[in-house]
Amino acid sequence: MKTRRQKGEPGSAEPASTAVLTGGDEALAKLAWAVAHPARVRLLRLLIARSACVCGELVELMPLAQSTVSQHLKILKEAGLVRGEVDGPKVCYCVNPAGLARLKELVAGL
Repeated sequence: MKTRRQKGEPGSAEPASTAVLTGGDEALAKLAWAVAHPARVRLLRLLIARSACVCGELVELMPLAQSTVSQHLKILKEAGLVRGEVDGPKVCYCVNPAGLARLKELVAGL
């Protein structure tokens, strides 16, 4: 009975070097997932266009419920693309320049 060879095994069609994931691969996958939804891309564009943090106005600019916008912002924040600061009952969001630069660097490395 023949067994299927895994990537990187001797005799497989794929060289071993491509079977190894790097930290950059994982970082790119995490960041790519964060921007894989059109609403998150739109939120990121809105934040990039502003120099100051914005709170409730993001919800007004999106055709989504407040809870949905908050969930998308949470994902962007967890990926490091957005920063959120609590200001009393509000949370102010702005772009994290280091996270955005990392995304650009990783995409350029493709």
